[in-house]
Amino acid sequence: MSHLSEDLWMVLTAFTVISASIVVAWRLWFRHNRDVSRQVMESMSSTNNSLREKVVAFFHPHCSAGGGGERVLWKAVEALGDMRDDAGLPISVVIYTIDTPHENYKEDILQHVKSRFLIDISQNLPILFVHLNTESHFLDTPRRLTLIMESIGTMRLAWAAIRKVTPDIYIDTTGCAFTYPIVRIFGGCRVAAYVHYPTISRDMLALVWERRRTYNNDVQVATSSLTTYMKLVYYTVFAFLYGAVGSMANLVMVNSSWTYSHISFLWRFAFSRIHVVFPPCDTKSLEYLSLSNRENIVVSIGQFRPEKDHALQIESFAHLLAKYSDIQNIMAVKLVLIGSCRGEEDESRVQQLRELSDRLGIASRVEFVINQPYPVLKEWFGRASVGLHTMWNEHFGIGVVEMMAAGIIVVAHNSGGPKADILTPLNGEKTGFLASTAEEYCEAMFIALCNGPDHEANMRIRFLARESAKRFSDEVFETSFKRTIISSNILR
Repeated sequence: MSHLSEDLWMVLTAFTVISASIVVAWRLWFRHNRDVSRQVMESMSSTNNSLREKVVAFFHPHCSAGGGGERVLWKAVEALGDMRDDAGLPISVVIYTIDTPHENYKEDILQHVKSRFLIDISQNLPILFVHLNTESHFLDTPRRLTLIMESIGTMRLAWAAIRKVTPDIYIDTTGCAFTYPIVRIFGGCRVAAYVHYPTISRDMLALVWERRRTYNNDVQVATSSLTTYMKLVYYTVFAFLYGAVGSMANLVMVNSSWTYSHISFLWRFAFSRIHVVFPPCDTKSLEYLSLSNRENIVVSIGQFRPEKDHALQIESFAHLLAKYSDIQNIMAVKLVLIGSCRGEEDESRVQQLRELSDRLGIASRVEFVINQPYPVLKEWFGRASVGLHTMWNEHFGIGVVEMMAAGIIVVAHNSGGPKADILTPLNGEKTGFLASTAEEYCEAMFIALCNGPDHEANMRIRFLARESAKRFSDEVFETSFKRTIISSNILR
């Protein structure tokens, strides 16, 4: 027995020494690569600065998309540009993307950012796009064990990213926590995260336990005791690992009190480093839209992803038309779904929604506005009376805030950020409606539409909603983001 113990001890010792040697070797390699990366970024700088350049890299593979997550990314980049211009901080930016490169890629995407989000990045800020299009298959959606396999995919992509350009500070803005040990242990980078929503949460565990069927808990699992228990074990193990890797972040910013509650529970060892930084919302330019003379239009805004539950919007709208077919204002109403498609999967989903509208007999009353620039979105905002949001446990809800700022009466899902932070009363008065079922959405839309857009009660809600939305402006985000970055000392 003693010989066995000695042999086991020798094996463990050898494994530890070999593992440590591998980590040290890679750390040394990445230190050299970081110096090379720094020299590349300094060569792009148009200013002479005696201080050493700090390379800040954003891990955001779909940086050219047009959603709320991309708005956070580009406002953060804009804020770093302001810090370089105003405070003289030697900051340069790298963005890891799976977009295919072309000759004018940088100019085109910055123009896209300007037209889509009205964000103008400082020309003095050196920006380098690191294209990982040849590794984009790492992010392909697996058929089984989705959480684990997708996390492994992000780890592989992050490894490829930092091998091309090694930054001083790595900022994850897409919720890929499993990349943190790669970039911190091997790459020697300081890690910051802006978390839009937890990859797993107590609500997800409860959903499986209660056997509720949703887009991520299909009927085969929900109707079987064995598969339910197996999935609970799988989720529990994943939650433990998620908490371990997430706790490796040097700085964590979360977008709402709802997200803070879940992340602080899961990333317990990072508890003191977690801060709420509400995401940037374009409230200022939307405040110029008139509150009166609105049309009988119901809009929604959001990427066409399964969790957004656009089907519930269409079903609620069909229910409204069927139940109140004798009300003139209701019969004149139109539903407009505004959003972006990231690829063939999203486009297929839009087609399914069109077919649903057709089956319900309301296709002529439903319009899809896809991948349009921001001015088109603002035009619809200025016309619409009511806005819909149907995502269960939405982490925040930038689209909800934008609709409120535009003077639209919002009916949002009674959960997550809209419930906790956004559609809260202002001075004891209602700023919108919350709903969960098609019937509840139907009734809320009816209340907002039945008396006409310019009814006194509706005008009051529009005014209060706009005032409440100012808490989430671009300026508030910029101030909060800069303060959090500087106070964390992550740029040291």
